[in-house]
Amino acid sequence: MLIGESFVGEGVNAAHINTVLGHRDGPAGTAWATALATPSAGHVPFVAVLRPSLPVKPMTLFVTKAAPANDDHGLLIWGPAQAGVAAGVADAVAAGSIPEPDTSTHVLIAAVWVNPGADDADTVYRNNREATRTALANGAKDLPAIDAVLAAKDTPSNPFYTPKERA
Repeated sequence: MLIGESFVGEGVNAAHINTVLGHRDGPAGTAWATALATPSAGHVPFVAVLRPSLPVKPMTLFVTKAAPANDDHGLLIWGPAQAGVAAGVADAVAAGSIPEPDTSTHVLIAAVWVNPGADDADTVYRNNREATRTALANGAKDLPAIDAVLAAKDTPSNPFYTPKERA
């Protein structure tokens, strides 16, 4: 099972992607099928498609991290964010981060953050495409390296919070 993460962009149109790629017959396959079969209010997983009736391979379950706040937010999730995730998966296959033979034997879960304040469909698309491709590449390379994690342990920060005091 390969686990990846990537944050691309800034402001309300940034993308944050977490990926889990694994064999259909293993824990990833069980999690994929369970998530698809057990949606919750505001979080309805769906299969990512490159266009209607053309799902990306490996079969990718798009899971929202933020429930649609309104119709516009929902359209950004189901439209450009989904298209970006699907294209990013295809990019990862083309780049070799996901070997072609694995596209029929593995499944992918993509947990996707689309900010309720997002306001630019093209930027949402580009950021989700790049974040998905990067998360999958990071998972294939087992990134981050533990040295990078340990080097940053006393200076954590993210786009939503930076501590005033450092450890």
